[in-house]
Amino acid sequence: MHTAPYASDPAASRGREFPEERAGSRGPRSEFQRDRDRIVHSIAFRRLRSKTQVFIAPDGDHYRTRLTHSLEVAQVGRVIARELGLNEDLTEALCLGHDIGHPPFGHAGEKALEQAMVHAGGYDHNAQGLRTLARLEGPYCDHDGLNLTWETLEGLAKHNGPVAAPSWALAEIDQAFSLELSTWPSLEAQVAAVADDIAYDNHDIDDGLRAGFLSLDDLLSLDWLADQWREVERRFPHAPRDRQQRELVRTQIGLMVNDVITQTRAQTSGIMSVDEVRTAGRQLATFTPAMREHERRLKRFMYDRLYYHDEQIATAEHARDVIARLFAAYHQDETNLPSPWLASLPKQEPERSRHIADFIAGMTDRYAIDQCRRIYGRAPEGLSNV
Repeated sequence: MHTAPYASDPAASRGREFPEERAGSRGPRSEFQRDRDRIVHSIAFRRLRSKTQVFIAPDGDHYRTRLTHSLEVAQVGRVIARELGLNEDLTEALCLGHDIGHPPFGHAGEKALEQAMVHAGGYDHNAQGLRTLARLEGPYCDHDGLNLTWETLEGLAKHNGPVAAPSWALAEIDQAFSLELSTWPSLEAQVAAVADDIAYDNHDIDDGLRAGFLSLDDLLSLDWLADQWREVERRFPHAPRDRQQRELVRTQIGLMVNDVITQTRAQTSGIMSVDEVRTAGRQLATFTPAMREHERRLKRFMYDRLYYHDEQIATAEHARDVIARLFAAYHQDETNLPSPWLASLPKQEPERSRHIADFIAGMTDRYAIDQCRRIYGRAPEGLSNV
């Protein structure tokens, strides 16, 4: 397998915030392999199995969660990274860790925390992911956090590109261990971001069709999807409809992956180092203009027909109410917090509210529902529509 000149090199890593003397003590792994493994073994990563991806607290076992989504992003990201000669371990670490900061109930829960934290600097799931991995996880005796490499922290911080106005959570970490937020991240980080788009664009179609929120006829109003559907029907005329639909999703993923590989190769022509990637002043791992327009149209469609579906909006309102009520309960009566969180609760603001938000953000959907039931004496209603 070839290695591109602009690939991140674990042997040339800028290091970790806290010096370590563990080299070779736990197996022959590179620095980026260690980062990936630390994320996989973290409590925060395990909790993703019960956090909302699209559907809140679904009754069915076949719908995606934040954990299965992250695994699918990692699969897409590894394929692209391998073909481009990038570091697969760093790419995988970034894909697996990119959603760590999501609270229960997905974007509905995030909006509730944003509102609750207005007086304390706000809430941002991407910055919360950095805070969780760099400060809140605590498996080591000599420092807080997982002590990930600079390259992994940089890639997670810049998941959506350079950060002009970091939130308080990201600013605190950047002040302690500068991540050069104004520059573009490594190509591994850019690949992780576009792999995220590819995975959720297409897998959310799969879940939406399964749940009945999307219809195939509506989906085929997008001409480029209709072209692929006709090809699926031609190749598999006698296959059951549900299998044809899954073939369509696989076909779309393949088209988008190949498109990113082609465009990224063209954009990196003449790029000879990872430093040149960071100073290029633009995103290098991306879709072609034609595919980018297709993807934008698909996103608009998904927002109109799935994410902003009337039933989804109603369920999201119930979810936001749960998070708002939990924040109020912990703020008004701190004894509602579990003993470890109560013992470390700061007395002053905004640290007190941020501590409470840290606790809520780490919850799974199920735990948030259980806590609401325990505190208010009844289970919240309207939290599942599939």
